[in-house]
Amino acid sequence: MLRTLSGPAMGSRWTARLDCDAELAATLSQACAAAIEAVEQATSNWRATSDLSRLNAAPVGDWITLPPHLITVLSKALEIGRASDGLFDIGVGALVQAWGFGPARGEADPKAISAHLGKPLRSFDTLQIDGHRARKTAPMTLDLSGIAKGYGVDILAQVLSDHGVTNSLCGLDGELMARGLRPDGQPWAVALEQPDPTRRSGRSMIELTDRAIATSGSYRHFVTVGKLRVSHTMNPRTGGPAVNPLVSVSVLHDTCMAADAWATVLMVLGDKAGPDFARAKGLQAIFLTQDGEEVTETLTGFAPT
Repeated sequence: MLRTLSGPAMGSRWTARLDCDAELAATLSQACAAAIEAVEQATSNWRATSDLSRLNAAPVGDWITLPPHLITVLSKALEIGRASDGLFDIGVGALVQAWGFGPARGEADPKAISAHLGKPLRSFDTLQIDGHRARKTAPMTLDLSGIAKGYGVDILAQVLSDHGVTNSLCGLDGELMARGLRPDGQPWAVALEQPDPTRRSGRSMIELTDRAIATSGSYRHFVTVGKLRVSHTMNPRTGGPAVNPLVSVSVLHDTCMAADAWATVLMVLGDKAGPDFARAKGLQAIFLTQDGEEVTETLTGFAPT
């Protein structure tokens, strides 16, 4: 019987779909909830008691012992930061706050915005990791919203695998990991969302087997500053929000953590440079660009049909 397990996580909900009996479902539900709670406690910038908040509050130069979850996410973030030449940068925490996202809850700070504009970030040069320790070599506020949910999905899939589940679909706020096949032997079918800020509706379907997908978009989370509406994705090179005609980028990858981060990179690059970069990196990506009422789609990395 195909069941859906679910619970609160990271301001949204985690889900897991799989074929199992009621007893195993109860066991897995508890295990998944515990695992995602551990990830959130490690990576949340909303919790004052999280390990990430502890690192953010630590004095510059002090080595801080951190749990494996956070070390894993930080390490991958720095790796993708270098591979993207700084287009993915987890040192955007103060910038995110200035524009009214994250714990700032929609309250933009014009003075802080002015202080950041035009100042590029390079946290992969100023955050060091040594085993289970990390330290900042310059003042910074880390924000893992562009990678932590993807990692959470990977952990959900790993929990199921550890319990002998080989066929499943795990998700967290639109980030998904498919393992194996559905009970009917078909790939897992997931919906790609129409970029409409007023309602949630499907635009198309994609089939996944042993593959993750993550989406970054500008149409769901945004604030209005004066007459300007800006999304939560920040451009580390300009010190401000990414502003371009792209409304959504979905990336397929072996891990949801990597898909999550690369989707952010492509969103920053925009509708022109994004597809070129994706092709150069061999990334499977789906770009949605909006011009007035018209939405156009660009694919990279998919075999011609």
